[in-house]
Amino acid sequence: MSAVFTELEGLRATVDRVVYMPHLDAPDDKPHPYGYFITIHNDSMETVTIKGRKWVVTDEEAHCVVVEGDGVVGKCPRLESGESFSYNSYHVISSDSVAKGAFFGLTDGGLPVFTRIPTFTMRTPRL
Repeated sequence: MSAVFTELEGLRATVDRVVYMPHLDAPDDKPHPYGYFITIHNDSMETVTIKGRKWVVTDEEAHCVVVEGDGVVGKCPRLESGESFSYNSYHVISSDSVAKGAFFGLTDGGLPVFTRIPTFTMRTPRL
């Protein structure tokens, strides 16, 4: 039986910055790397441990890539009320793309919760 996740009021994510970073490694079929900077804010009354994330990246031809995994950049941050966790990572794209997703966690009381990651756009450089 799988857990039912509840959207926790006060747990939120912000996309702080999205930057084209051509110096990062990228494969030939996806030559455009974009760094993104995210902050997870816990403005709820609960203590939450972020256990995973799921991204959906859709390009201009409607091809979707789903990225799921444990933790956030190799960590499972525990956020008490009023705390936040900031990190950065990157995606590589071949054409203009839109990314969205969610972070999943558990409260100290064992309630499975989530918060949505706001949608952001990555556009290939125009020459």
